[in-house]
Amino acid sequence: MKQATPSSKKTRITSPLIAVPAPSAAQSSILERCEAYNHGRIPHLVQQKYKKMSENVFSFFRGTCHLFYEDWSLESTFKAPPVWICGDLHTENFGSYKGANRLVYFDINDFDEAVLAPASLEITRLVTSIFVAAEAYSLSQDDAHALAHIILDSYAASLQYGKAGAVERESAHGIVANLLHAAQYRTRKEFLDERSDVKKRTRNINANEKRYFEIEQEQENIIATHIEEFGKKNNMTDFFKVLDVKRRIAGTGSLGVERFAILVEGNGSPNKNYLLDFKEALPSSLVMVKNQAVGLQPEWAHEAFRVVELQHRMQFQTPALLSALEMAGKTYILRELQPSQDKLDLAALKGKYKRFSTALATMGKLTAFAQLRSSGRQGSATIDSLIEFASQTAWQQDIVHYAASYSRQVHNDYTTFCQEHTKSLTA
Repeated sequence: MKQATPSSKKTRITSPLIAVPAPSAAQSSILERCEAYNHGRIPHLVQQKYKKMSENVFSFFRGTCHLFYEDWSLESTFKAPPVWICGDLHTENFGSYKGANRLVYFDINDFDEAVLAPASLEITRLVTSIFVAAEAYSLSQDDAHALAHIILDSYAASLQYGKAGAVERESAHGIVANLLHAAQYRTRKEFLDERSDVKKRTRNINANEKRYFEIEQEQENIIATHIEEFGKKNNMTDFFKVLDVKRRIAGTGSLGVERFAILVEGNGSPNKNYLLDFKEALPSSLVMVKNQAVGLQPEWAHEAFRVVELQHRMQFQTPALLSALEMAGKTYILRELQPSQDKLDLAALKGKYKRFSTALATMGKLTAFAQLRSSGRQGSATIDSLIEFASQTAWQQDIVHYAASYSRQVHNDYTTFCQEHTKSLTA
């Protein structure tokens, strides 16, 4: 199948599209800032998002990357080179997946917020996530500081090496290797049986699961028409024959955007069908909140193309069927649906500091790999510039200090948000 690939066409640099300007942080409550950012999303799903954000401080952190970028101030202390970033890096935005070549990889797996920005934003958000989740992971503050340095040491060493690699079964260690082994040997039938039912050799997505919901027939027909037309254009008419469509509820930060699970014929019913994820693309939060560290951005064809294009640049191998589509005035990211369990269960590593540190070192390395792999493209720093940046050391301590300090603000914001949200529900 023809997939979206990096364009060789010269791209004009323009002012970024601002979809929903955020109010002044100094003049707005935490809930008001969240409501401004989520304005225009599906209201009842936004309420589900707020409920999920209220569960614990790490869920709140995952659902509010816009607050992180509204508050950002570290860049004034040192100059970091511009790189392509995924934009919402934290410990749960890494996972295993099968690439288009059907081999299993472990990598960054969420690029909805991807933009060109200083390297410090990406790695600081990852380090901050360790401090925010320290309690959930049963880590002391001393442990969190030590692990933060492990991430940064691995990141800097990989940048200095100057060559991007990949994490696959043969090169993985510890819990990451275990995850990749399990993913490689999971059968398609097992995956499909978890999410669908078979009647008379025909599958249907199981709407009884909490993650899938029925949609109106008219909407299903519109989606099916676009997917099947996409199949025709790519000479894969039989593969993209749509069998069923359901609304899909997944993630935290993206709750409220249009998202669907699509069951297609694939390579044959019932056990060689494919489940696809079809997700609306919105502007990056870094652009929406007018983050001062983010300068002018390339003029993309549309938001879904931006996400797909940058995922191609930053990953060693992209997931199967990754493509960008337009439908009814909106743009969507299409890809093979991946099992939700293909993420690291770091909470299960309580008391296992060495295994924990190995996993985080891998995350630091992958962050560097993504920046090296996409270097020298449309304003991103060259490999030589990244090597020079990595050879310095002062910025690492600045990042640890900022991350530890900002994590305390996240905890305070979380407490405030819960109080404001509860009050809004009873008003």
